[in-house]
Parts: sequence; structure tokens; C-alpha cells
Amino acid sequence: MTETTTPGHSRRLTKANKLSIAVVATLGAAALAFSLVPAQAGEETGTTISAAPVAWTKAVNGAQTKTVQTHLGTQQAAATKVAKADADAKAKAAAAAKAARETKTAASRSAVRTPVFANNLDGWIKEALSIMKKEGIPGTYAGIHKNVMRESSGNPRAINNWDINAQNGIPSKGLLQVIQPTFAAYHVKGTKFDLYDPVANIVAACNYAADRYGSMDNVNSAY
Repeated sequence: MTETTTPGHSRRLTKANKLSIAVVATLGAAALAFSLVPAQAGEETGTTISAAPVAWTKAVNGAQTKTVQTHLGTQQAAATKVAKADADAKAKAAAAAKAARETKTAASRSAVRTPVFANNLDGWIKEALSIMKKEGIPGTYAGIHKNVMRESSGNPRAINNWDINAQNGIPSKGLLQVIQPTFAAYHVKGTKFDLYDPVANIVAACNYAADRYGSMDNVNSAY
């Protein structure tokens, strides 16, 4: 049987038309259901859903931050300890270097202050005078030299074998012709305990002359 159609109208819906109607109907029902849900309920639900992840994130971030801070604190403490040890080592090294410099300087100054005397009559008298000055024993170069030349002519090994002292078994010896008992009594510490040593002989003789005559400068004959 042949179907007839009216212009502008279809007497039968096609499959595509039916599918479109079904989709529209479904969307309409969903829209209606959504509109029936209270707004407050939706807000509460959204809050509940989103709150848990936020709280979990904060907890994780807090733990991570604490761990990082602890690690940084440990590193800082270790770095501070190393820096302090290094500073202490440098300070000790600097102190040791300073002490070495001071010792070297002191030794250098001491060497400068300690004169070197010639091994002759001039040097012996000058060395004796430097010791006498420290010990407070009076006397001058001229006074010592005058008496040395009269007593021994500048010979530190000179010995008198003919005077009264020689007759008594204690001859006068050395530059200033001192007998052993007098030398022992007036010997000055720091000089050799040797009657023939020129410096020791001069210093002991000047010490005796200072006690007996006030100074070797006052001696003009046998004493």
C-alpha cells in the first residue's frame, strides 16, 4: 500500500529523530533533578569533599617542612662546629707564629745587646767593666789600665815569686797580682773561678780595691 504524506509533515519518525528525542528527555530529567536538590546541601557536600584533601595536604606539608628544618638545623650545627674548629686551629697557629716571632726577636735583641770583646788587654778591661757596672763595683778604664801595667805589664800569666806573699806560699798572680785567698773572698759570680783568667782577675781585684780603698782608681802602688 503506498503511503501518502502531507507537505511539511512526516507521518513516520526516523530512527535519528527518535534518538534525539530520547537525549533531550534525559537531559531534561537530569536538569529537573539537579534543580530539586537544595543549594545548601550542595554546598555542604562540596565542602566535605574538598576539606579532606586540603587537611591531608597541610599535614604532609607540615611534616615535610619539619623534616627539612631539622635537616637544615643539623647541617648548620655541623657547619658551625667545623667553622669553630677551623677558627681555633687558625688562632693557635697564629699564636704559635707570634710566639716564635717574639722569641726570635728577643734572641736577636739579646745578641745585639751582648757585645763581643776582643781577647786582649783592651777587651779584658772592657768586659770586666761591663760586669762591674752590673754588680755596682766602681772603677774606670784608666784606673784599671794604670794598675795592670804597673803590676804585670799586661801579662795574665804573670806571677810574683819573691815578695812576702811568695815567701808565705801564696804568690800574687795574674794581671792585677792577686793572691788566691783574696781572689776566693772577692770573686764575682758569673766570672770564671780561675785566678789566671784575665776578666775574673780584674773584677775580683777591683771588688777588693773598692772594699779596701773605695775604688781601683785610688790605688797607685802595691795594694
